[in-house]
Parts: sequence; structure tokens; C-alpha cells
Amino acid sequence: MLTEERRKQIIELLDQHSIVKSQDLITLLDASESTIRRDLHELEKAGLLERVHGGAQRPQYLEKELGMVEKSSKNVHQKQAIAKMAADYIVEGDVIYLDAGSTTLEMIPFLKGKIMTVVTNSVGLAAKLVEQEIPTIVLGGRIKLSTDAVIGNQAIEQLSNYRFNKAFMGMNGAHLEHGFTTPDTEEAALKRIAMDHAQESFVLIDYSKFNQVSFSRVAPLEAATILTDKCPMIIYDRIKELTTLKEVTV
Repeated sequence: MLTEERRKQIIELLDQHSIVKSQDLITLLDASESTIRRDLHELEKAGLLERVHGGAQRPQYLEKELGMVEKSSKNVHQKQAIAKMAADYIVEGDVIYLDAGSTTLEMIPFLKGKIMTVVTNSVGLAAKLVEQEIPTIVLGGRIKLSTDAVIGNQAIEQLSNYRFNKAFMGMNGAHLEHGFTTPDTEEAALKRIAMDHAQESFVLIDYSKFNQVSFSRVAPLEAATILTDKCPMIIYDRIKELTTLKEVTV
């Protein structure tokens, strides 16, 4: 059995049972103890499981939300490459939604000179867009200080009246079972509306966001094209079955 096929079967067994024993994997997959140990090590590195005594289980944590400063300092080169790819989807005259987030922030330098209108729920992004002389509408409401996002009923009501050619979204997690998720329920509500009101939706995530699960579900993976630097091979085929996946070389 090929390595990738064997590891896919391990993940499928975890999806069914939540926890598996190493000895059972050795028997079911007709593999040696050292092979299974190596498989579990690599799958744990990819964030797909947690090793426990005698076997492995599905990850039992919900991702902690980072502040905007912390987010902006992580995986910068990957985010810039993803942002450039996202900007290439914009055509003249588009009205787009630009979600609050560190990867969407990286799109702004690539928008200069494009004839378009941007709606955003981020005062920070709005300021950068104005610097580039891009026509911008910023949603009104309460500002969440940690992420620079405008949230609340006022923002939801305003956003509900808009329609977009394209929506470019940040997410905290993309998971085969749980879909796109984010820690804050109010931010999740805004993201969901923006995606529902766009002709096309794009979720911008780097490699680290796959197989992560946060508190609030936004949408299933089928709801958006995923733009990323790299999707883990172990779930690549299953992601491609659900939605369009675009990878950029970093």
C-alpha cells in the first residue's frame, strides 16, 4: 500500500471512530509498527491528529484567536503570494467585499490602479485602501479591538443591503467536516452574509489553517474557492472533491 493511501485510511478511520489504536492500525493496514509510528508522527505534524498512549485521536482543541499584530507576523511570504493571486481575480468595475484579516490586508498593494469599489468591515484596511485612492465603504458598528473588525447589528444590517461581484474572506480554519470556522460568533455572522451576497467567494488561507477548527461555523467548504500556498497532500483529493482549490508557489 502506498504511503499516502495508508495515511488517508488512517484519517478515515479517525473520522469514523475519533480514536484509533496503533495495534489495530498495524492489523487493518498490514503495516509494521515502525511504519504506523512514522505515519502517526507525520499526520500529527500536519495537524490531522493527536498521538495518545497506544494510538491517536482527532484534535481536541479549538483554535485560540490571535490579535491582528500576531496574525500579521505569521507566514508573511505565504500570505503575500496568496494575496497577489487573489487580486488577479478582480476585473475592472468590480464591487468587492474585503474581509478583515491579515491575508486580505496583504491584497491592498496589489489593488493599486484597479478600477473598483471596496466594502470592508475593517477600519485598518479602509485606511490602507484610502491611501491607495481606492473608492471604499467601511461598515459602521462596534470595533473589535483585537482584530480591527467592525461587528454588531449595525454592521450586519448595513451589509445585508449590499451585493458584490466577489468576496475575499479570511478564515481561522478550513476543515473537511466542520467547514470554514472563526472564533467570534459576530464575525462569523458578517462573513456568512458577505459570502451569501457575493457572486463568487474566495477564502484566503495559508497552509497552517487547514484542519483547524474554531468556535463558530461560517460555511461549508463548498461555499468558496480556496486560495492557498499549499494544501496538505493527505486531504488534497478530498478538498478538490468539495470545492475549487488554487495553490500558489511561494
